[in-house]
Amino acid sequence: MLNDIRQDLATYGGDWGAQGFWVMLVYRFGRWRYTIGNPIIRKPFSLLYHVLYKGAQILTGIELPCEVPVGKGFRIDHFGDIIISGYASFGDNCVIRNGVTVGLKNIEEKAAPAIGSNVSIGAGAKILGRITIGNNVDIGANAVVLQSVPDNSLAVGIPARILPKEKTPTGLSL
Repeated sequence: MLNDIRQDLATYGGDWGAQGFWVMLVYRFGRWRYTIGNPIIRKPFSLLYHVLYKGAQILTGIELPCEVPVGKGFRIDHFGDIIISGYASFGDNCVIRNGVTVGLKNIEEKAAPAIGSNVSIGAGAKILGRITIGNNVDIGANAVVLQSVPDNSLAVGIPARILPKEKTPTGLSL
């Protein structure tokens, strides 16, 4: 857990005051408590986690349940209005901005997006349902993504249109 927290702090550039870092601290504690084998000993840690989780949710406006697998370099870039379903998953080096929802498309189907590595999610984006977001994908601000997005793509608009990333003469993606 401590190694993960050090990596999270490095992801936030050493800024202990970043609300996203606070959420990651609570998240890491919540994941760690599952490593306690004895359920009687784990119960007080679970109670503490739930209090910390609700406190972080109130203070930051960010909901990241500890059941969500996240990769290294996961970053919540802005304060507030971020909701992530416990059924979602994230690869390495993902960035989420304010107003993002990653969750269920409908309440009957308990399935949320599986998001790959190196994914940037713009402010206000909604990514919903049993879909896969590939690696090296950019989701535009306010996009509503209801279908899977292949690697090296852009998703923009409502509903999202999927576009391939174009290469510039220097080889950088646009």
